[in-house]
Amino acid sequence: MSYKSILVHVDQSRHAAQRIRIAAEIARAQRAHLIGSAMTGISSFIQMEGAAFVATHIDGFRDRALAALEVFDGIARSVGVLSYEKRFIDDDVEAGLALQARYSDLVVVSQSDLDEPDTSFLADLPESVMLNTPRPVLMVPSAGLFEQVGRNALIAWDGSMQSTRAITAALPLLRQADNVTVAIFNPDKRQGTHGEQPGADIAHYLARHGVKVEVAQERTELDIGNALLSLAADRGSDLLVMGGYGHTRFREVLLGGVTLTVLKTMTIPVLMAH
Repeated sequence: MSYKSILVHVDQSRHAAQRIRIAAEIARAQRAHLIGSAMTGISSFIQMEGAAFVATHIDGFRDRALAALEVFDGIARSVGVLSYEKRFIDDDVEAGLALQARYSDLVVVSQSDLDEPDTSFLADLPESVMLNTPRPVLMVPSAGLFEQVGRNALIAWDGSMQSTRAITAALPLLRQADNVTVAIFNPDKRQGTHGEQPGADIAHYLARHGVKVEVAQERTELDIGNALLSLAADRGSDLLVMGGYGHTRFREVLLGGVTLTVLKTMTIPVLMAH
């Protein structure tokens, strides 16, 4: 299993270049086709501001999207991606990414940044894409520089369907990692989930896929989200793989506690699957 198509969100935010570079480097390593998708957001602006507003500003929206795609083109070329394309979409960002994600193996976005000056910024874009697509989403933190992603990976394992999906979706990255740690927090509190040897079954599964893995049973009184990020820092991890929990209701995103903590305070790239 390897990624064949990788979709990356392209815009004019200050985080776009790092997000695109990370997606491009994964695409090069996987020999995957990279899709840079820029949305004008016209449909959402029509809902918020009305058709007259959009008619006045439509050329500006499209110029911004096209300029962002030129930056994508330059980064993809400089990284050495073998196959890539630029996509210009007249749709809002959430719907555009969710639709295109169905035909991709991995989606790359940035963590929400409330200080983002880009007017197309959406506060809950990463979680919305994660909850509304069947594909894994790699989220790049809004703070920090990440020269490499996935050499030293940390997996949050709780035996759930979401965690299982995340691990399966991350296999192309995990096989290329130098070190992979499966972290299980307070396994004695989840009787019947982990078996006699917590982590043994998932470690065997990963090993059969060529992943070099170790199991770490952790006990903590902290909430699991902060405990995960603390463990990632202690181990020098550069990728966190975990299930994403939550749902949407009337366009409102409702997240589980661990998922919310990690999305708000992540310090390393996080691959989530719902």
